[in-house]
Amino acid sequence: MRPTVPTESSRVQENVSLVSFNSLALPGRARRYVRITAGEQLTAFTASQRRFVLGGGSNLVLAGDFDGLVLHVAIPGRALAGEDAGAWYVSAGAGENWHDLVQWTLAQGWPGLENLALIPGTVGAAPVQNIGAYGLEAGDRFHALTAFDTRTGEHARFDRAACRFGYRDSVFKREGWHLDGRFVITEVTFRLPKRWQPISAYAELAGELAARGIAQPNARQIADAVIALRRRKLPDPARLPNAGSFFQNPVVDGETAACLLATHPRLAHYPQPDGRVKLAAAWLIEQAGWKGRDLGPVGMYEKQALVLVNRGGATGAEVIALTRAVQRDVRAKFGVELTPEPVFLQSP
Repeated sequence: MRPTVPTESSRVQENVSLVSFNSLALPGRARRYVRITAGEQLTAFTASQRRFVLGGGSNLVLAGDFDGLVLHVAIPGRALAGEDAGAWYVSAGAGENWHDLVQWTLAQGWPGLENLALIPGTVGAAPVQNIGAYGLEAGDRFHALTAFDTRTGEHARFDRAACRFGYRDSVFKREGWHLDGRFVITEVTFRLPKRWQPISAYAELAGELAARGIAQPNARQIADAVIALRRRKLPDPARLPNAGSFFQNPVVDGETAACLLATHPRLAHYPQPDGRVKLAAAWLIEQAGWKGRDLGPVGMYEKQALVLVNRGGATGAEVIALTRAVQRDVRAKFGVELTPEPVFLQSP
């Protein structure tokens, strides 16, 4: 991909509102802000300073003003980086829209990302969070990424092993990628298998495909089914501000899961290869009485208990208050701790 030449709009700005840069539409300002459209720009920001790496803002709770530098990564570009007998290798700039990349790969005849269609955010954020849905995670298709090292002023390459992917987790997330982190991702490459096999056993997806009369789906049909499911469950952030799925599905040990299922046999759960069990956070939240319930101007969405929404005029403090209330009630009822997915940005 050919790098974008920095323009005047990519210079550092002072006292910038971030309300349009987060999908929850929360108020807050950055003391300094710069839009990054090429990796070369990052060489100017190697000095030690409080900074935050911003992508699409779809996984962010803005808790107030930020007394530091916001690096808004908007690096464009997507291309076939290479291929071999087993796969196509597709590279994209970290600022590319994730769903647009999924749609583009399918249009080119390169399947593999279809289960992750319509997930909000940017390509650069995908490996940080190890985004996942309907039986697939970004890490499953990941090949390598390039990141700028703010300590050395050079670019570094990370393969799959170096990223240490986990459930909604990676080395970048664990070591503070967003806030004062060392590395800023600039480009990501995915490995899309030529011997593609559908991943369609996830119950909700299988049901949607069955309702459409599709027994042997192709990649496009899986993407269409995923898009339909997500649109039915999740509100459009442009109409009802939200950050998508707000809590991670908790993973508990087998003994804890057995005890919970003995008391709550309808609890949706998913056994894991290591013997642990993933629990459906949406079910826990709904049973704790929070589906469709508001706390001030924020609430848990009436069509999907996992989604926290801003009904209008909410602040980060009000989002935090609701987060803690939901966690408290789920803990009291089930003894299970819920972990939020978004990053919480606030100055000390």
